[in-house]
Amino acid sequence: MPIDSEILESLLNRVQKPGRYVGGEWNAITKDWANVEVSIALAYPDVYEVGMSNLGLAILYDIVNRQQAMVAERVYAPWVDMEGALRQAGLPLYSLETRRHLVDFDVLGFTLQTELTYTNVLNMLDLALIPLRSAERPETMPLVIAGGSCAYNPEPMARFIDLFALGEGEELVVDLLAAVSTWKRTGRREGRHGLLKSMAQIPGVYVPSLYTVSYASTGEIGRISPEQGAPSRVRKRIMATLAPTPRAPLLPNISAIHDRAAVEIQRGCSRGCRFCQAGMIYRPIRERPVGEVLEDVDAIIANTGYDEVGLVSLSSSDHSGISEIVRSLVERYAEDRLAISLPSLRLDSFSVEIARLIKQQRKTGFTFAPEAGSQRLRDVINKCVTEQDLLRTAEAAFESGWDRIKLYFMLGLPTETDEDAQEIARLIREVRDMGRRVRGKRVEISASVATFVPKPHTPFQWQPLAQREEVEARQQLIVKAVQSARIHVSYSDWESTWLEALLSRGDRRTGEVIERAWRKGARFDAWSECFRPPVWYAAVEDAGLDAGWYLHRERGQHEVLPWQAIDVGVSDAFLWNEYERALAGSLSPDCREHCYDCGILVAFGAERDSFESAIWGCP
Repeated sequence: MPIDSEILESLLNRVQKPGRYVGGEWNAITKDWANVEVSIALAYPDVYEVGMSNLGLAILYDIVNRQQAMVAERVYAPWVDMEGALRQAGLPLYSLETRRHLVDFDVLGFTLQTELTYTNVLNMLDLALIPLRSAERPETMPLVIAGGSCAYNPEPMARFIDLFALGEGEELVVDLLAAVSTWKRTGRREGRHGLLKSMAQIPGVYVPSLYTVSYASTGEIGRISPEQGAPSRVRKRIMATLAPTPRAPLLPNISAIHDRAAVEIQRGCSRGCRFCQAGMIYRPIRERPVGEVLEDVDAIIANTGYDEVGLVSLSSSDHSGISEIVRSLVERYAEDRLAISLPSLRLDSFSVEIARLIKQQRKTGFTFAPEAGSQRLRDVINKCVTEQDLLRTAEAAFESGWDRIKLYFMLGLPTETDEDAQEIARLIREVRDMGRRVRGKRVEISASVATFVPKPHTPFQWQPLAQREEVEARQQLIVKAVQSARIHVSYSDWESTWLEALLSRGDRRTGEVIERAWRKGARFDAWSECFRPPVWYAAVEDAGLDAGWYLHRERGQHEVLPWQAIDVGVSDAFLWNEYERALAGSLSPDCREHCYDCGILVAFGAERDSFESAIWGCP
């Protein structure tokens, strides 16, 4: 049932940004529930303006609502002021489209994009009056599912989530809702456990309650045992071709983080950077045809009035038709001066031509990611670019009229030394000096230096997290070495890195830490004004866990990792071989030119063969 509108309106007068909570956006879809068979509340565990920028959620919203018998509505994490107001008034969390209680939905589906939103998931469940733990939910409660990049290690959230949807959700979400619809029509005869057992047979579905985890006396995982009938490993779902772009996306009520049109032009990446989880879990690489990209942009601009479009990909400039796309958009929108954003540019594939073409419209800024300062360390992480590539690309940008460039680096990489950190500082100065020679003293360089977290399903998944002392010492080394009014250096704080690493590399036992932290008040841990590290330190201690054991211990090749039951299509043998090549400083260039037998073609050969028109990057 809908919440009391009068009470809600009185609450909205007391919060900072009421536009987050009212719904009614342009292009929002509202269906008559009397005419649908199954419903899902798509939940984003962060504030409205962050969630409204998520293209994946927009795609799922569009796909579900295209199905006549299905309805998707949305809910975002309320900021602390709205949470307090809801609790004080005794109102539950609600959907934006029809303002219904979340318990009225058949499915509550969370998108997990960062580990630092896990406590928000628990908070949203609690505000919705849904028991936190899956085992404690009666059959009348919505099925709680989760997907997104963090689902590839589902174990820290296993006690809270009924099932995880692994991989690309465009087809999977429809399959899941169809299964729930059938279960409802048959009178829920199987019960909740029976439904989950049957849904575990759907490719891409991991049901944690069907797997028993045992531990060795040393603390390591001894075995992950599936219940009879459950697959020993769950392989992710993929789309052979990219799903249609939502051509009438929602227009946010307030300014979103990325408030622009967005078209996914390519999925996956062939570069094989060894630190990059996205580059591994989103394989294989698939392109959207040039003509379809242009049609998508035309339709979105017509339906929204946006004056900026983002050509979205892990590596936008690797699209085989990127020059044609940019040139065509510049010509089509010459009078409207449509701003074109390429959010991910490769130093070795970015061309002067593209820089000059974009300049004809409005400059939206350039960001490049050398990742490491020294060539030795770039070889370790398989970042197949040279210093000359960076300087050449920066020069092209400066000559085309840009005065500001942002650079991304990482500290704490495997085999890193103080000299590698010094090379970061030197490279920043080199780019600054290049800009001054071309543009004069107005040039500004921003450098973001993140701390590397070894992620699951990457060649560095066996690596320990670097020690705090050495990371912070190298941060200060860089800051002191580049002191300049025109150079701005930012870096990640240790506490948030510590938490991200603990939750991304944790097992089921870390679920206790998440719950204890939430009960102690943890919320919005990705937001500096809300993040409270002492709460997390206390939660770890209360749970009886040793954080250092999870973070700073090198894993053995044959150790059972927490995410062992999850198959992303990239084999462990390939990942280990790349790990050894990394330690040897050996490069593995672009796999579009040479196949390294990562396992993708074995895992998904049938999908590739079933679509003659599919544009796969695999040779």
